[in-house]
Amino acid sequence: MKRHIYLEDVPMDQAKAVFANALSHAGLWQPLPSETIPVTAANGRVTASPIWAKFSSPHYHAAAMDGFAVRAQDTHGAMETQPLQLTLIKEDAEAESAIRPAKAVNTGHALPAWANAVVMIEHTQPITLPDGRKGLEIRAALPPWHHVRPMGEDMVATELVLPANHTIRAVDLGAMAGSGHAVAAVYRRPRVAIIPTGSELISAEDAVVNPLQPGQIIEYNSLVLAAQIETWGGLPTRFPVVRDNLEAIKTAVSQAAAAHDLILINAGSSAGSEDYTAHVVQQLGTLLIHGIAVRPGHPVIFGMIGDQETDPRPPTPIIGVPGYPVSAALTGEIFVEPILARWRGQAAYEAPVMQAALTRKLNSHTGDDDYVRVAVGNVGGKVMATPISRGAGVITSLVRADGIIRIPRFSEGAEMGTAVNVHLYRTPREIDKSIVAIGSHDLTLDLLAQFLAEREGGWRLMSANVGSLGGLVALRRGESHLGGSHLLDPETGVYNDSYVRRYLPKQEIMLVTLVGREQGWIVPAGNPQGLTGWRDAADPDLQFVNRQRGAGTRVLLDYELNKASITPDMMRGYVREEYTHLAVAAAVASGTADAGLGIRAAARALQLDFVPLAHEQYDLVIPKIHYESDRLRPLLDLLHDGRFRTAVSNLPGYDITPMGEVRR
Repeated sequence: MKRHIYLEDVPMDQAKAVFANALSHAGLWQPLPSETIPVTAANGRVTASPIWAKFSSPHYHAAAMDGFAVRAQDTHGAMETQPLQLTLIKEDAEAESAIRPAKAVNTGHALPAWANAVVMIEHTQPITLPDGRKGLEIRAALPPWHHVRPMGEDMVATELVLPANHTIRAVDLGAMAGSGHAVAAVYRRPRVAIIPTGSELISAEDAVVNPLQPGQIIEYNSLVLAAQIETWGGLPTRFPVVRDNLEAIKTAVSQAAAAHDLILINAGSSAGSEDYTAHVVQQLGTLLIHGIAVRPGHPVIFGMIGDQETDPRPPTPIIGVPGYPVSAALTGEIFVEPILARWRGQAAYEAPVMQAALTRKLNSHTGDDDYVRVAVGNVGGKVMATPISRGAGVITSLVRADGIIRIPRFSEGAEMGTAVNVHLYRTPREIDKSIVAIGSHDLTLDLLAQFLAEREGGWRLMSANVGSLGGLVALRRGESHLGGSHLLDPETGVYNDSYVRRYLPKQEIMLVTLVGREQGWIVPAGNPQGLTGWRDAADPDLQFVNRQRGAGTRVLLDYELNKASITPDMMRGYVREEYTHLAVAAAVASGTADAGLGIRAAARALQLDFVPLAHEQYDLVIPKIHYESDRLRPLLDLLHDGRFRTAVSNLPGYDITPMGEVRR
């Protein structure tokens, strides 16, 4: 089959307009038909028509307190120094002959027709009247309708209870029932078919039973998309994975079109030899858009399944969702949610926006709207936005993201320090309760985040891995509360002190030791190459992987290579850089490297072997102003928590003996 290249590279707003026009022409750019459901099942649904009160609430004058129903005019003149006596009656008929009648009522009871006020039982004194009948004594006059809920106080029959296009909340259920409604007319929930395609895909369940083979990918985009659909008020149907076969995909799309309002077909929307989505849409309907000027999510497809000229049924809109997970999730947010919102009679969702300063320069594709995930934190009263991994396949970047920023088309990016609008994934309160750690990667930071999340107070640890020197630079710029560092001074053999003095000369800094840890060669199981020491770095038959410039591990390596008179050009793989110990271990586990310098825990995590070479000190570098703040107290207290210390000690290659030691 001939490869299908992008038809166009359409600007995002124009692409949305084309799709909206097609939906409008098909009569689909409006709320879905209504259905009648029990009020008990209406929470979260959207009213398709106004809700008018059938009854008043309350529908009678009701006592608002336990006490006695009285006529307000009968209480005039009652004072502390001049109590007034009332006659206690049992039947309403007695009120006509009784002097100043009073009848016992409980909260919610109907008020007698002759009464217009209630005196609280606590404000009465039982007495016996001169004629022997029971009576009451009161010491304060009452105004009319005192402690009475008059008929219609809450709502009056025919009054508007809820407007159309209103999302029903828990409290609304009570108002609906209280005004006489047992059922409600709501918009039908959009039915959305999600069809994952790809011969390389397997389910997570299969991956648990059978080890993953090279080239196999766990399919989870449909899980993410289905959860998004549910969140946005739709009813998702996840189809089984369809292999890369044109006829098989056509069959699945045809089946989905017969019973759904929208089809999301995942993967196959690009221009590869096995990307069939555009062909399927063309053969079963109309291809409107193939390729939108947005990143990530460039190869999005818009189309309509069905022929309006020959088929009386309305066509079914279809969106070709890119296969990369970040692109898939953002396609849902940008393009799918607004359609579902309109079908539910709602405006498209608008995330809360917070202004923040970029912590580093962002370059952008000039022809595309560029969506960049960021981590956000409040550091010293300044809100900072730190861009995180921009790879379209890095789903964890969405997990870690606090929000997203949009770099408009024809912009080359944004300079460091630029004020940007962050569309938040978290609440402003969550952002304000964040501790920002930027610096060297260590597994204990993940444990700190876990233990911190378990504590009361809502604090969370947000960490970014940029290396030890990068962390010191971030502290100098005021972008973080603390940074992890393990920088060895080759002249003194002391960790971190000299670097802090060099990079943070104008700040008062506290160095808090987190752990001691082993560094060494991470090698395949069994150490097949027989590595034993630093001099193995010069072996021309070995392929290594390195850490990025500025990482403490890189500093240690350079120190030891220099001692051994080994130059960087003598080490194969010296220029290949990774940003974490686990990434180094992954390179070794995948077979793309024979070894890399890292910590024992990273080797153990991927069932690799480890050749110990050095013991180092890993410190938290903390400006004194943050060290003494309430914000960091929960985190610093964990360093003396028995459960946390035990958890760290169970990690291979870690020494908790110096944990919590402080030096200036």
